[in-house]
Amino acid sequence: MDSLGLTSIFLACVDAGSFSGAGRRLNLSRSSVGKAVARLETQMSVRLFHRTTRSQSLTEDGQLYYDHARRAMSELEAARNALASGRREPSGTLRVSAPLTLGRHVIAPLIVRLAATYPQLKVSMSFADRPVDLIDEGYDLTVRIGPTTDSSSIAGRRIGRQSMKICGAPSYLARRGKPEAYGDLEAHELLLYGRAGAARGWGLPGGQQQVQILRSVGRVRFDDLDALADAAAAGFGLARLPSWLVKSRIEAGELVEVLPQDDRSTYDIMLLWPKGPQMALRVRRAIDLLAAEMPAALR
Repeated sequence: MDSLGLTSIFLACVDAGSFSGAGRRLNLSRSSVGKAVARLETQMSVRLFHRTTRSQSLTEDGQLYYDHARRAMSELEAARNALASGRREPSGTLRVSAPLTLGRHVIAPLIVRLAATYPQLKVSMSFADRPVDLIDEGYDLTVRIGPTTDSSSIAGRRIGRQSMKICGAPSYLARRGKPEAYGDLEAHELLLYGRAGAARGWGLPGGQQQVQILRSVGRVRFDDLDALADAAAAGFGLARLPSWLVKSRIEAGELVEVLPQDDRSTYDIMLLWPKGPQMALRVRRAIDLLAAEMPAALR
């Protein structure tokens, strides 16, 4: 058996969680599976699994090989699908990560549209308000808001800009008054976004193009922007939220914008992907769609 066949058995072992489970999937005996994995380890001069009588787990080398082999197998599957179909269209699985609220409201509908256009395309999408490791976690694309860390192994492009609006419910403004300057905010109840128990302050324009960070001891804090918008609409205080998220609420009269923001209160939205000698067609189509549609979706 060649290296490709041995690698397929190795991947099945990881996916099934055991040699016996892989054997059932592949219609092989547990002994045959074990011998195939041992042969692969000999060929590469590394140990891929920690083995005990009751369990198995990947070694560090095994995890590294699995991540790269899984991506390579996905590319081979896409190539076979393209040749078999007789036409050049995206196929295989597109793996995307995006921030929770932006992903749910803006990114996901566009990716679903892409999948509807190409029947051979599969999509696996994850939402998380944390920076993901594209390569280690096996993503084709990730969307990030704000500055990114440069890396020689990551490519990217800006696909839009997110502007922020400070807003509150008419009932709150009637009760507490409408702030006329940034300094007035210190006397208001601010609804804050935060993760892991730490609230994130508001970055507001200051003098001479500087940005001041405003924090307040608010009674309401969330790690979800939809919940912040709901709390603001319920009259609990002022919230600083993306314009695309509150646009419909402002138009419906649920929220009122105060203290219009300027260009210093906008953030780049970046699309990142692993560098490689050749880009999969499904990734290229996703990049093109997001770059074309995001600016309008963010207004």
